[in-house]
Amino acid sequence: MLSLPSYHAMAAMAVTVAMFVAFARGRLSVEIVSLMTIAVIAVGLYFFPLEGTRPTDGFELAFGGFGHYALITICSLMIMGRGLVVTGALDPAARLLEEVFRFNLQIGLLVSLLIALFLSMAVNDTPVLVLLLPIFVSLAAKGAMPASKTLIPLNAAVLIGGMATTIGTSTNILVTSIAMDLGMREMGVFHFTPIVLIAALVAVPYLWLVMPRLLGDNSVEVDATRRMFHTRLRVGVDSVLSGTDMETVREKLPDGISFHNPPTGTLQPQQRLHISGTHEALEDATRVLKGELAPSWVLDRIRRTSRAEGKDIIAVEMTVTADSRLITRTLPSSGIADLYSVAVLGIHRPQRLGVGEKDKYSEGGDLRMREGDVLLVMGLEDDLQNFARNDSLLLLEGAREMPRRSKAVLSGVIMGAAIATASIGIPWIGAGGFTMLKLPIAISALMGAIAMFVTGCVKFDRVGRALSAKVIVLVAASIAIGRIILESGAAAWLGETLSLGLAFLPPALVLAAIMVFVTLLTNFASNATAATVGTPIAFSIATQLGLPPEPLILAVLFGCNLCYATPIAYQTNMLIMAEGSYEFSDYIRTGVPLVALMVTTLSILLVIFYGLG
Repeated sequence: MLSLPSYHAMAAMAVTVAMFVAFARGRLSVEIVSLMTIAVIAVGLYFFPLEGTRPTDGFELAFGGFGHYALITICSLMIMGRGLVVTGALDPAARLLEEVFRFNLQIGLLVSLLIALFLSMAVNDTPVLVLLLPIFVSLAAKGAMPASKTLIPLNAAVLIGGMATTIGTSTNILVTSIAMDLGMREMGVFHFTPIVLIAALVAVPYLWLVMPRLLGDNSVEVDATRRMFHTRLRVGVDSVLSGTDMETVREKLPDGISFHNPPTGTLQPQQRLHISGTHEALEDATRVLKGELAPSWVLDRIRRTSRAEGKDIIAVEMTVTADSRLITRTLPSSGIADLYSVAVLGIHRPQRLGVGEKDKYSEGGDLRMREGDVLLVMGLEDDLQNFARNDSLLLLEGAREMPRRSKAVLSGVIMGAAIATASIGIPWIGAGGFTMLKLPIAISALMGAIAMFVTGCVKFDRVGRALSAKVIVLVAASIAIGRIILESGAAAWLGETLSLGLAFLPPALVLAAIMVFVTLLTNFASNATAATVGTPIAFSIATQLGLPPEPLILAVLFGCNLCYATPIAYQTNMLIMAEGSYEFSDYIRTGVPLVALMVTTLSILLVIFYGLG
């Protein structure tokens, strides 16, 4: 006879449901709902403490998420991802994928999903997503598919791949370890891989063709990305332009760059070519053609000062006002570089000012500045502020840090080391002889974040740009909910209720019910809670019903990985939340159909593979 749950268990389930409803309705922000959930748990446990605990013990349960290793891990991974972005370490990989996306957006997304899926089979899923996340954010900024349409499908592909092997996720290891303690035989690394790969054949078309259509375009349209800047590309001695003709140059030209009045004959060092393009296109042109957009002496001065003072180089846009002394002057006659140690990389002229007028160029072919022109200026922040203030320029929003490419290799090595120590391990000689010792992802990620700070790949005073307050409070609230569900006895009562209702169901529905139960625990508590509670229950149900335990244990393992429906279900879900500008409803809308699809497919496959029909 099933007894009623305790008052604490009923309250825990009520708080969980209330939090989910508040998230789904979206009337209150994620931050407010998360903090209210933590407050309700803290106050409730203070006045009605759990049996055998003191009133103040509830504070540790409610607020413990802010110091939990999961939150430290997520913040550390965000910092390392920031390091890869600001140093430009992932630019080569991003350019390679950009070529695929440029050929065809749909093929580019499919290739990316398959790469993510197969990588996470061998490498822990969290480092795989951390490695891919900044690449796709960069691709979105360059005009590929918006990050909001790619990151949730990419995350789902990583999670499906991680489900395919016993080493794919820490949850898989936990489930198989508990099962072995209960007396089940050990599973090999690829023991259930064929089942997951067949299920992936069904899931990937949904991730590829359907899921992006269910997600909105959350990218922000910024006018600056459409501004076309006119500039002079200087041919350097080591430039690929030197000694070539214009026809050869056109073949190497990045998209979005236009030549104006192209010269005839062979190009010579120090020759200046009139080009135009967006800020991103101009950066690509200087990288591919090895040219400069400003005199080399001022660029060298800026870089030397940046290294000496430990300050970042940034690029900003400034509008020429009616009071500016620059009006009617050209860049060579303005003396900007000498006076302020900044470099003007290009000039954008709005169409309303009359592009094409005869007097817009000086005799030397340089553009004369006018009121309303937008200058693209590079330098250190103090110098840029001084320039804007003294020459009556209006600073526009959207300042952009220039990549610290001198540290690109270093940041890549740090990230690689963090991933390797968590997924492959480090050589270690212990009591049992030589072995590869794997560090917990929490330790390897924290060490990587510290290394990013120490080496200057990430500046400590800029760390706020890498972190998301929404993600931090959401993680803390989800940890508190997971603990109260477990410690109040709510999870145990739900498991007992499940076991009583499965006696009269066919094997396929038994497997599906176990998987759905564990999936609910995973999406509303945590996968560790789901594994800890679900594995013994599944083993017990197998004994009571006379079924082999292995398919039921695998139903638990698969259910623990079906964490697509809420952002609080798994740490990778939270990692993409800020970058994709996602709402709670985005996860529900795309994740629930995927969960239903995977539960149905995996249940049928388990029945077929284990002959339970």
